[in-house]
Amino acid sequence: MYPRILIAVALVAPLVFANSTLGQEAKGPIKIVVGFPPGGAADAAARTLADRLKDELSQTVIVENRPGAGGRIAAELLKRSPADGATLLLAPMGTTIILPVVFSKLAYDPWKDFAHVSQIATFRLAFAVAPDTPARSMKEYVAWAKANPGKASFGSAGAGTPPHLLGVMVAKTTGLELTHVAYKGGTPLVTDMVAGHIPAGTGTHTDFGELHRSGKLRILAIGGTVRSPALPDVPTFKELGYDIEGTSWIGIHAPAGTPLPTIERLALAISAVMRKTDVQDRFLKLGLDATGTSADQFVRIMENDKAKWEPVIRASGFKED
Repeated sequence: MYPRILIAVALVAPLVFANSTLGQEAKGPIKIVVGFPPGGAADAAARTLADRLKDELSQTVIVENRPGAGGRIAAELLKRSPADGATLLLAPMGTTIILPVVFSKLAYDPWKDFAHVSQIATFRLAFAVAPDTPARSMKEYVAWAKANPGKASFGSAGAGTPPHLLGVMVAKTTGLELTHVAYKGGTPLVTDMVAGHIPAGTGTHTDFGELHRSGKLRILAIGGTVRSPALPDVPTFKELGYDIEGTSWIGIHAPAGTPLPTIERLALAISAVMRKTDVQDRFLKLGLDATGTSADQFVRIMENDKAKWEPVIRASGFKED
């Protein structure tokens, strides 16, 4: 009789443990923190995800913008948040892969302080110029920048972000000396570009796409191996002979210590949202390719990108205090 009881206890115990762990989840609203201001790609992606995720989880999902410092302010907020699944961070690759390399002092460690939930999208980076910058191609821009070194500055959504690193790679590949100007997101950057306050900028399809089509800005080159269907008139860096990949991704992270069942529940719900046709269409209009991965798949993606990008960043010599 006793062996049967022990077997029954052994079978039930994991279920009891799982249920007690799930009981640690917050029952109130889920907050998705975005380290950039409203209007940019990250914010639009977060709001699209939140709108559909509430149905999958049967919980209210809100978006909170905490812009500044290239996404570091939002990342630090996530580190300080309870590990109950109530606070998530939507962040581009730069927050977890690039910033830890370029900053000698960082208030968070993405591998110790975060639990990685799901990659939700990939996207291309682009190099664009203001309407009054006398260049209609990368070749013309390089010639202009060399002839006007005092005017050759470019802006990005923040120091240490993927767009900033793209500018560093453009400078190194072309032999230019480009001065970087860090903005608090893509929206204030394009506002200054359209007004002619800065001659060039690096950003995403969302930052520049519509303005390029309307003639208010000019995208000179874009990332990827083939031209974007959304911007068929814009060549890729590789097409122009520059060894620049120019792609990145957006992912969802939770505080370290968040129970594994909670992480898996969130990842399943996010993946279900990203498979929806209307969400994929919305993301395409934003210049994003919807993905939606498991937590394990996301960790592998991050590990691979860390191994790929860290040597490139170190070789560029770019560092921040």
